Amino acid sequence: MPSVAQLTIGYAGLGNMGMPGARHLFCAGANLKVWNRSEGPAIEAQNAGLTRADSLKELAEHATGGIVCLNLANTQAVESVVFGPGGLAQFCSPETLFIDFGTSSVLSTKEFAKQRRWVDAPVSGGQLGAQAASLSIMAGGDPENFQHALPVLETVGKRITHLGPPGSGQVAKLANQLIVAQTIDAVAQAIRLAELAGVDPKLLRDALLGGFAESRILQLHGDRMIRRDFQPGGRSELQLKDVRLICELAQSVGLKSDTLDHCRNQWELLVDQLGLGQLDHSGLFKLYE
Repeated sequence: MPSVAQLTIGYAGLGNMGMPGARHLFCAGANLKVWNRSEGPAIEAQNAGLTRADSLKELAEHATGGIVCLNLANTQAVESVVFGPGGLAQFCSPETLFIDFGTSSVLSTKEFAKQRRWVDAPVSGGQLGAQAASLSIMAGGDPENFQHALPVLETVGKRITHLGPPGSGQVAKLANQLIVAQTIDAVAQAIRLAELAGVDPKLLRDALLGGFAESRILQLHGDRMIRRDFQPGGRSELQLKDVRLICELAQSVGLKSDTLDHCRNQWELLVDQLGLGQLDHSGLFKLYE
């Protein structure tokens, strides 16, 4: 298995998760070129010493036969950047391997993998995990493609699980997001319930940490809710996007769930009706204030 320093990589998408990933690959010695749709992050990467591609064509020609990493906002962006007019697939050789680090539709991912060498590798761990290269990575793809992608995955993440054929990683990520979305709602209700009942929410959180209700969400997002600090790490609009993908997957496999329907309604209320999609997803708390 080659080291990252032996790989030629193109990286598309330099947001809160993509920028740290690209920097880790650069520091590991990869022959790296990066691209971003908007100008600001591309300039930031260039100022940090990374080589910038000014077009998808340039990025594809750099990485052809190697690896292209995608860290894009949604399934539509992946489809456009890779398969749309002037997209990467138009200029990359068939040997090029695509690694999708974003959370994308399971059904679409399976279709992408029929057209190109593809590993779906969505992550969990948030922006802090991305910066520390400690992400949990849930991978789907053919064994040969997964092995080819592994040096990249090991550079940006810590816990890497190959779950099966293409789409399996996205299934795991959506299962993760189902737990996250509903736990945020439960923690928000619990903290607001304590406040309304006259109990100090800080003391409540301290009491629950270490018990059976302990979770990363209670630890991190519970603190944000108590402080009313909803500066975005993971934006609520992206959480809603993931919940809708969960519902798409549930419908495709015949899972019926009233709690999942309620969960989608809550996130749609926050994002679509109240217009608070730019808040951190812990901002779901505002529904209960």
